[in-house]
Amino acid sequence: MKIEQLSQLFKIVKQKPTKKMVVVNAIDHHSVEATQKAVELELVQATLTGDKSQILKVCDELKIDSGLFEIIHTYSEDQAAQTAVKMVTEGKADFMMKGLISTDKYMRALLNKEYGMLPPKGVLSHVTVIENPNYHKLLIVSDVAVIPYPDLNQKVVLSKYLIQTARALGIEKPKLALIAPTEQVLPAIPACTEAALITKMADRGQIKGADVDGPMALDVAIDLESAQIKKINSPVAGDADCLLFPNIDAGNVFYKTNTKLCEAGQAAVVVGAKVPAVLSSRGDSSQTKLNSIALAALLTK
Repeated sequence: MKIEQLSQLFKIVKQKPTKKMVVVNAIDHHSVEATQKAVELELVQATLTGDKSQILKVCDELKIDSGLFEIIHTYSEDQAAQTAVKMVTEGKADFMMKGLISTDKYMRALLNKEYGMLPPKGVLSHVTVIENPNYHKLLIVSDVAVIPYPDLNQKVVLSKYLIQTARALGIEKPKLALIAPTEQVLPAIPACTEAALITKMADRGQIKGADVDGPMALDVAIDLESAQIKKINSPVAGDADCLLFPNIDAGNVFYKTNTKLCEAGQAAVVVGAKVPAVLSSRGDSSQTKLNSIALAALLTK
């Protein structure tokens, strides 16, 4: 089934075996509220780590039954993160979610070689699914939060992550646009030359399962009229499912423009580790966190 709206995630995930989620330092209202909804929707079973007294206080303020969760008391953010990663490696949790903890500490726990969460030569990346009311379908984009300036090899891996996520959402042959300032292959602009190389790799079967095209300016990727005016003849132009941004500057601005000015719905996870990891901003709403939980549960093997 092709998922065309984020709300459809919940229906699909409910049809699968219930996953176990552990939340890192779940002492904030949005994380606890989102987790409660996910448990009540039977998307997950949940464990909360963090200062138990603070977690219970949040539950009391939100009038949530703390008995819905297993609560593991920890004395610090670092200990909460280490506890969560250990649970995943021991098979006690299927994926993890960021609560009220800095991204640096959360990512440091994921990258800790002692726990082996990242395969040898693995690449962690952030994938976001965006539901913009002004676009005719979901957009899957990367990387807006983890890799500042991906090199060519990393962009190849990121392309494959986008394709895998799109296919998990039921898109049989995703259309991937490699975003750059222009469709011209300009040697002075690395985003253009690297996009051209990746497109050629896809043409020769090194990247499979998608229509891949670039370099492609954003307007051409998502607006058919712009593509027609510029005479860009491509199955991707004006109908992209996936957008690979050249760097975090472009990706993060696109992401925040969608969420803050367009009121777009979104779900976001870190991929590339042994399990997905929800990496929502501390300022994200409980609905965004709930969407991200559902996406992580969908992507969990």
